Amino acid sequence: MARILLVAGASVAVYKACDLASKLAQAGHEVRCVLTPRAATLVHPQLFEAVTGERAAVDEFGPERRGAMDHIELATWAELLLVAPASAGLLSRLALGLADDLASTVALALPAGRPRLVAPAMNPHMLCSPPIARNLATLRGDGWQVLEPDSGHMACGVDGKGRLREPAELVAAVAAALARR
Repeated sequence: MARILLVAGASVAVYKACDLASKLAQAGHEVRCVLTPRAATLVHPQLFEAVTGERAAVDEFGPERRGAMDHIELATWAELLLVAPASAGLLSRLALGLADDLASTVALALPAGRPRLVAPAMNPHMLCSPPIARNLATLRGDGWQVLEPDSGHMACGVDGKGRLREPAELVAAVAAALARR
């Protein structure tokens, strides 16, 4: 089994990330979680800690710190990085290489050759906007595997493509990426 770093962005779909973390741990993986500060306002990091047995991190400089170089320690520990859900903001920061929070900094610090998977979750109009299309193309060009979102009814009340894939599908995508490495 592998060491999985799950980064959760601020999307209504973040509740699925808790189930995803649980399913990854149940599959025998070691799972550590990083939440963006905005994601931590939607779901408490202790939920991730409860299902993984590992402390969840939000802020490099906050009270849950592991050490002076959390982003480096987490990135070198991880054998695979999965960003799910990737909100429009987080996806854009990853594509631009910004390092303005622990989630984006750890993604930059991930050693070359390690699998990087990103699972977008956002309103269908946001997903098909030209900036998001450009950012997804950039991420693909940078070696990220984009796990396309599903279609269906969204929390915002519209139907369309933008729903985070179901946790079981994401676990299968992780298994496939690990088998290819």
